[in-house]
Amino acid sequence: MTDQTKINAVWKRLAEMPHRTLSELFANDADRVANLSQRIEADLGELGQVGMLLDWSKTHLDDALLHAFEEMADASEFASAREALFSGGIVNPTEGRPATHGAMRGSGTDADVEEAQALLARMGMLVEAIHEGALGEVKHLIHIGIGGSALGPALAIDALTRDLKLIDVHVVSNIDGLALEQAFAACDPATTLIAIASKTFTTTETITNATSALNWLADNQVTDPSGRVIALTANPEGAVEWGVDETRILPFPESVGGRYSLWSSIGFPVALAVGMEDFQAMLAGAQMIDNHFREVNGRANAPLLAAFGDLYYSRVRGCQTRAVFAYDERLALLPDYLQQLEMESNGKSVRTDGQPVEGTTAAVTWGGVGTDAQHAVFQLLHQGTHLIPVDFIASIAPGDELDPAHHRNLLMNCLAQGAALMAGKQADDPARAYPGNRPSAMFLIDDCDAATFGALIAFHEHRTFAGAVLMGINPFDQFGVELGKTIAKQIDSGEGEFDASTNALMQAAGLRA
Repeated sequence: MTDQTKINAVWKRLAEMPHRTLSELFANDADRVANLSQRIEADLGELGQVGMLLDWSKTHLDDALLHAFEEMADASEFASAREALFSGGIVNPTEGRPATHGAMRGSGTDADVEEAQALLARMGMLVEAIHEGALGEVKHLIHIGIGGSALGPALAIDALTRDLKLIDVHVVSNIDGLALEQAFAACDPATTLIAIASKTFTTTETITNATSALNWLADNQVTDPSGRVIALTANPEGAVEWGVDETRILPFPESVGGRYSLWSSIGFPVALAVGMEDFQAMLAGAQMIDNHFREVNGRANAPLLAAFGDLYYSRVRGCQTRAVFAYDERLALLPDYLQQLEMESNGKSVRTDGQPVEGTTAAVTWGGVGTDAQHAVFQLLHQGTHLIPVDFIASIAPGDELDPAHHRNLLMNCLAQGAALMAGKQADDPARAYPGNRPSAMFLIDDCDAATFGALIAFHEHRTFAGAVLMGINPFDQFGVELGKTIAKQIDSGEGEFDASTNALMQAAGLRA
């Protein structure tokens, strides 16, 4: 049982600790880089290799802070919560569920892993059948989902198909018809499949888009539109009722949450685009991080260390945001993905015991890509009044085959930004002075291949979970997204009482007479 009194005492002690500058921390610890850096790597055999260097030395974490956070982890029963995650325990108490996304990549109970392997084998057979032409000529897939059913697949496909795309995949999430029309314009209806990704198979945006996609097929003389549909869902019965052939339904367990579902049949469009071998490599890279997270304790546990840093900056230093900058075009969608993972998981205000959280929870996650961001938002990072911790992510291996000067300049800019944020620069002219002492962390991956990509995503899943445990909150529910949907249905039905502003806006928008 968690010791909330001890947890509160640790927070009080953390708040009273002095704020040393990064320059002081480096000057007083010759081993700082070694102590706060870690290389995680593994040889996955035929599935490839994973290697990444994680450097937290440019953050304000020091031995005293880390020792306090380790005490907090003990008082929060972190080890027990972690074991419950992998052993099928109820880690989502508000909905009475385990969270078994780890089993999809081989990390879980024997029964959960066996079920996951059977479901993925079924998906693999369908992927192979499509690639071999069993469903006729297929050149395109329009993948329709929203939230975790779209963000994960979109990121993975964008990251892993720059060199080769077996099937052209278009991910559509927005209910705005322009998004769907854009996909239609890029696809030949005669050679297009439709994937409908919905855990409940009732999501309004997804079902509306799916209906329009079937109408598009029918309007373009496709004789059996329903026969071109693949359903990815935890509600197979609902998909059958909607009209999907049961042989084209790829289920996943109810205990796999949407934003953690990339590893399940929600990853079908990824497997279709890159092939099952690369999809399996992605799972293997994620499992490598699972093993590290499960077996390593204290500050040596890399996702837990990251969570210590996140909480230090949000709770102790009052940082309301955390920025993520991927210096790799293949990871351009990573900040969008992390926004949902972190803010939907940990954007809560009550603990699992129903009591209010004492302090802030998730920071606002935002970011950008590569040198583009330097010319857009780094002015504020370097000289603005906000203290914003930054994560940099870069790949040693380039994603292009152009002059090596491109990638050399990309890496130089990435490393220079971290150095500049920390060191700053004094000047007689205040407008040209940089205060420095601004924190950053570095993820330096060997390459952005499928296995390393899987490891990177699993790392952030566990970082998010670790932070939730330390805050005493449930990262696996998301009731906060429901109220707006409910009110939208009331507007549609003409029922409900609204404020004067909303009434006026409904009339102006043509939703009310």
